[in-house]
Amino acid sequence: MKKIIPILLVIVMLAGCTKNLPAAQQPTSGLPTPVVQTTAVPDVALTLYSYFDMWNANDYQGMYAMLSNTSKDAISQDDFVKLYSETTAAMTLDHIVAGVTSSLINPASAKVGSQVNYVTNLFGTLTRDIEFDLVIESGLWKLQWQEANIMPELSGGNRLVNNIQMPNRGDINDRNGNTLVTQMQAVALGVIPSELDYTYEPHLLDLFALTLKIPRNVIANMYRTSNEWYVPIGEITQETYDERKKSFDAYSGLVANSYTSRYYVNDGIAPQVLGYTRSIFPEEVNDYQRKGYPQDARIGAAGIEEWAEPYLTGKPAADLYVVKPDGTYDTRLGNVDPTAPDTVYLTIDKDFQSLVQKALLGFSGAIVVMEVDTGRILAMASSPEFDPNFMQPENYNFQYGYNNIISDTEGAPLWNRATQSAYPLGSVFKLVTAAAALESGLYTTNSTYECTSQYTELAGFVGDDWTLEKGLPPSGNLNLLEGIMRSCNPWFYHLGLDLYQKMGASYLADMARGFGLGSDTGIGALQEETGSIKDPTTDGAAVQMGIGQGDMLVTPIQVVDFIAAIANGGTLYRPQIVEKITTISGQDIQSFTPEVRGKLPVSQETIAALQEGMRMVVQEDRGTAHSVFYGMETPIYGKTGTATTSIIDPHSWFAGYTAANNPDKPDIAIAVIAENAGDGSKYAAPIFKRVVQDYFIGEPTTLYSWEHDYYMTVTPTKGGADNP
Repeated sequence: MKKIIPILLVIVMLAGCTKNLPAAQQPTSGLPTPVVQTTAVPDVALTLYSYFDMWNANDYQGMYAMLSNTSKDAISQDDFVKLYSETTAAMTLDHIVAGVTSSLINPASAKVGSQVNYVTNLFGTLTRDIEFDLVIESGLWKLQWQEANIMPELSGGNRLVNNIQMPNRGDINDRNGNTLVTQMQAVALGVIPSELDYTYEPHLLDLFALTLKIPRNVIANMYRTSNEWYVPIGEITQETYDERKKSFDAYSGLVANSYTSRYYVNDGIAPQVLGYTRSIFPEEVNDYQRKGYPQDARIGAAGIEEWAEPYLTGKPAADLYVVKPDGTYDTRLGNVDPTAPDTVYLTIDKDFQSLVQKALLGFSGAIVVMEVDTGRILAMASSPEFDPNFMQPENYNFQYGYNNIISDTEGAPLWNRATQSAYPLGSVFKLVTAAAALESGLYTTNSTYECTSQYTELAGFVGDDWTLEKGLPPSGNLNLLEGIMRSCNPWFYHLGLDLYQKMGASYLADMARGFGLGSDTGIGALQEETGSIKDPTTDGAAVQMGIGQGDMLVTPIQVVDFIAAIANGGTLYRPQIVEKITTISGQDIQSFTPEVRGKLPVSQETIAALQEGMRMVVQEDRGTAHSVFYGMETPIYGKTGTATTSIIDPHSWFAGYTAANNPDKPDIAIAVIAENAGDGSKYAAPIFKRVVQDYFIGEPTTLYSWEHDYYMTVTPTKGGADNP
């Protein structure tokens, strides 16, 4: 019994140590059964397990603290940390799984055998038997460390090195297989303004517009407003350049430089959606090397490039070698063949997306287009844009364009306003207020209210109707749907206060949250701002919420999602931007499937009422958007919005959907916001109209009031609009 009891104590202590390890660090069933000497003391094994724990936690300083004094004299902490960091990076170590296999304990020293499994990201699992020497110092076990304790092959000053060759990054295509991003030879185009012969400028602009697919006036503004000696214009494929080489070479001041890199078609289709690639930051190098990346690799930095990194990267060809102190290669410990990257297909349509981006020229803002019955995103534009080719160091234009993009904090072109910017919703929110009123039981579609020029029901507050500012007569007696049609502020001020006082402080806010506002939509592949819908705490806040003002922030993608739900009868779909992901052989890894994320918290009768109100906005003579859409064959349902901000002019909103029932063109919901542009009916509604034309016809058919030719814009002027 005297011999059995110590053995049992040791086994219990070792089992407790194993349980404290993370799952990935647990000794595997394939490890040898620990052999424990009757003379052992349990804390020797515990010490070693603690050392392994620190190794898995990358706590090399903690590991160094466990070394004996003589070991510390032999290697500094900095060199110790560097050696472990470089070794784990070279073998692409993910974690170790280690177990004690034997121990021999003397009063002041110990020899402990261990099996260490190095689980790597590229080379599989490497297994080594390692013997550790320990000594007692100040009552604690300390390691008599040597380089072979990292890996036996490192004894004598040897090191590990790898040779990694990354495959070309995977392509990103549109839903029809059209290339959006790929690896290829390209040509950077730019101009030296001082050397241009302006006699031939119109012909040069025609050439640029033809090859770059950018409007002539946009290109001209690039260099006419610049003080730089060289102005980057854009990039085209080497093939396109070669086809027109004589034309390009004919113009003085035009500069062309070839390069090979990741190439974004047409200077970036949906650039904020696609994202871009970047170099690995110095502080990230070790982590990425352990994942199997070479130090000079480029990684996804935003958008789909970042989200789809595991698919787009593939697996490299790699070898792991032991190198002697003199630099000669000794042994190859592992090698792996490359695995081709996958291809990502987006739900957007390349040509339609390009047109939608152009529809926003001259504005800061966003447009989102979604199929009403699936959640599939067909276009997502954010303005101002940027050229992701400028982010590629191989591109000659990088040195002139990159800093301009990064330093543009005012325009923030890298920011995806469709998913990452949150705004007050303005009068589009009146749809939510109307739904809450109908569901409350306090109101019906026949309930009426006298829409005067000003709202005066709340003491100390006077709320103007939009007709007052425009010098128009008040809208008069309106039922609830006519209130939507006329976007009557007093009607919805009244509803905001009445619902707050009779249904409770959270009632209208809960309805808004039920419509998906103030929370992320779950799009997943893109970074998303949640916005905020807060319960009003005062009568004044409740009045403001009634018209979509006050303490509320929503994103365009949230808006298009609930508009689509109104269109389809109440189903909130999860917006999706990825159509499918396939292997290089075309086998689907992931494919689009509509996903229901909720239902609007209203009856079918209420949905029908909202649909009718949105129809009246567009089709009735007194509707706030009637003049904009007059004569259009495609049935449009929508709502204008003018959201007051604390600065400059209000945000211009228009949100709605089509009801064409075209078997070849699924109906769509569209949300448009033009930041600080002015009235919703004057700016956002015409933009919405153009998007509908682009979708059903394939091109715009009517000019904006601020255009003198398609995409040839003049500065939009504020004022003169008749509706909010």
